[in-house]
Amino acid sequence: MPLIHLETSTGLGSFRYTLSTPSDSNAETIAEGTSTLVLIHPISCASEIFHRNEEVHAAIYADPRLRRFNLLTLDLRGHGSTNASVDDTYSRETAARDVLHLMDALNISAAHLMGVSMGSCIALQMAIFAPERVLSLFMFSPLPLIEPPEVIGGRQEIWDCWMEAFSDPENVDRMALVDSLTGGLQYACNNRMTNLSRALVAKVIPDSIRNWAPEHYDVFHAVTVKFFSNRPPHPAVSLARIECPVALVHCSEDIAYPIHHAKELLALMQSAGLNPQFLTIDEAPHYGIITHSEETNQLLYEFLLASNNMALPPVPVSVQSPFLADLLRLGLQEGGGGESF
Repeated sequence: MPLIHLETSTGLGSFRYTLSTPSDSNAETIAEGTSTLVLIHPISCASEIFHRNEEVHAAIYADPRLRRFNLLTLDLRGHGSTNASVDDTYSRETAARDVLHLMDALNISAAHLMGVSMGSCIALQMAIFAPERVLSLFMFSPLPLIEPPEVIGGRQEIWDCWMEAFSDPENVDRMALVDSLTGGLQYACNNRMTNLSRALVAKVIPDSIRNWAPEHYDVFHAVTVKFFSNRPPHPAVSLARIECPVALVHCSEDIAYPIHHAKELLALMQSAGLNPQFLTIDEAPHYGIITHSEETNQLLYEFLLASNNMALPPVPVSVQSPFLADLLRLGLQEGGGGESF
């Protein structure tokens, strides 16, 4: 996946992006005349979360129906292979501008957006900043209006365990590292381990050690704690700027954010004159995109078809996820997507 140098609101940064067109899994430019879907990942995982390798309809990137679109994602600051500065002011506004800069660089005038968790609030910010550039907004596991104190406490505990694990870089405290990882998996997947989640953990650990090494503890704290705690709710007047169709997708087994948080966001959007769809995925955890990919893809595809005004190419006969080779190397078993607990 290529790196692109972007002049951002905080200076020059190198961002890793992944682009697939209907005919090319590893493209560097979009297919002209084809609608684009931009995917924005959640905390800790990078772009690979949009991979899902199962016998039927697989990842978003490997779903032939969704490959009727250009599919674009990037590693956000502090994640994956992106190298861009992060300080205490890093926020949804900074991240939203990063994605818009990437769209500029790839000559994408407007796009559909799908954001997962943290990615959903970045997508929402983009629709407020530049409503003319957002064709639709699919918010999967949206964050609450205000981060609950107990969730902030959990995020801080994950950071504290990570700090303890690497307090002596020459002698990593593996128990503290496991505690940190377990906290993250509980937040994301209710500690469900699947074929994909094991491969994602194998990918996340070296990325995280590189990005959040002892000399970068402030980066880790900025992207995993302060990003969420310094996130005031949008006033209705800001939400009223949104011009596109909106869907809110709640996962019923989300232990961090029960359904009343999503309902509060729904009510605020309605008070701003929006008419969002409210969808649920039964028995799915916060990162239900990993555990319930079939349901996710179906809802997303139906929403995109209803929101898209541009003619789409035929469903490709055969497609492959651009993440497949790396995840197979990290232990993903092709065709073996079953869960274990």
